[in-house]
Amino acid sequence: MLKRSFALGLAAALVALAPQPGFAQDKSITVFAAASMKNALDDVNAAYTKATGVKVVASYAASSALAKQIEEGAPADVFVSADLKWMDYLIDKKAINAGTRVNLLGNKLVLITSKDSKIGDVKPGQGFDLARLAGDSRIAIGEVTSVPAGRYAKAAMETLGMWATAQPKLAMADNVRAALLLVSRGEAALGIVYATDARVDPGVRIIGTFPDGSHPPVTYPVAATTNAKPEVAGYLAFLRGKTARDMFEKYGFTMLAVRPST
Repeated sequence: MLKRSFALGLAAALVALAPQPGFAQDKSITVFAAASMKNALDDVNAAYTKATGVKVVASYAASSALAKQIEEGAPADVFVSADLKWMDYLIDKKAINAGTRVNLLGNKLVLITSKDSKIGDVKPGQGFDLARLAGDSRIAIGEVTSVPAGRYAKAAMETLGMWATAQPKLAMADNVRAALLLVSRGEAALGIVYATDARVDPGVRIIGTFPDGSHPPVTYPVAATTNAKPEVAGYLAFLRGKTARDMFEKYGFTMLAVRPST
């Protein structure tokens, strides 16, 4: 009887330790993506999970912050940056599988104000007086030394001769969505963000678009990290497919999906 009880107990223990079907089949990948991608990428990720059963866990922040986290060993499978610099940075650090890199999306840089503002449409151009337009208030942008949106904004202001007078009025935020929020809440009269950001916040409206030549092209590269799970190959392919394209374009992104020249 004792031997039989021991055998039954051992069998039960082995069953408990064995992989259970539901858990064995669970798969997930972790994506670190620029804050400006949140709404569109959430939709794309949901569609990918529905099609494949693979769960996507997304973390959104400034590309600079995400790149530093990946460099320090954060368990990301995919990185989507809002500019080329931070992708290049991680490639130099051997944290990115360079062969998987694709320039996925493009965007526009726009000038916004709150929906209730009396400021009308303008045409940012050479010598445009951005500081005067802001009046006694502030101009919200991403931090200009690290946040891609901030760097694009600074480049545009320098090219168009606005930087010197506008700089004292800048309210620099940790990421582009934080800058968007300052304008939406009325804490800043103006903001410089991506066109896709302005489209998802009903509290703001676009009053002008910066000329393409005034700043480097807004480009979103995507790549797998060096420690990425096997499922990432299918995810990267999905990002370049028609379903994802339609969703990205609905939010105002331009589909690029081209490999950078070497």
